[in-house]
Amino acid sequence: MFGVDTSEFIVVAIVALLFIGPKELPRVMLSVGRWVGRARGYARHFTAGIENVMREAELEEMDRKWREQNERILAQYPADGHYPEPEAVPADPASVMLPSVMPTPPAEAFEDEPTLPLEAPAARTTIRARRLNGRCHDRRHRRHQGPADRSFDRAS
Repeated sequence: MFGVDTSEFIVVAIVALLFIGPKELPRVMLSVGRWVGRARGYARHFTAGIENVMREAELEEMDRKWREQNERILAQYPADGHYPEPEAVPADPASVMLPSVMPTPPAEAFEDEPTLPLEAPAARTTIRARRLNGRCHDRRHRRHQGPADRSFDRAS
């Protein structure tokens, strides 16, 4: 924490025990703990203040860059400027092929796909279901087994 090694800490503890005494040592350690706690609190508060100042400076820098970029864009494209009209929109929106839209594959591509409704997958047999069906021969589940299974366990 403060550059104190374990061996150094043990030496300080033994010296404190010798000079302060076992009777006063708990009270002294309590006051030292309070002082260390206060110092940590002050350090934490100071660090948080520095981090807040740095965060605010970064936000101001980002705001400045955003304003400069915005001014540059507005100067390049003024609001009263004359821009070319967009191409006429065709009457059938389905005939327009956007570059990001993939064409629909032919129906033959879906022939091997399963049809709806899909069949439910087979249920897994759980230990509880095996016990209820009388197929569980595990010793841990002896209380759930029938009398025939218990006689089998006694024989082994």
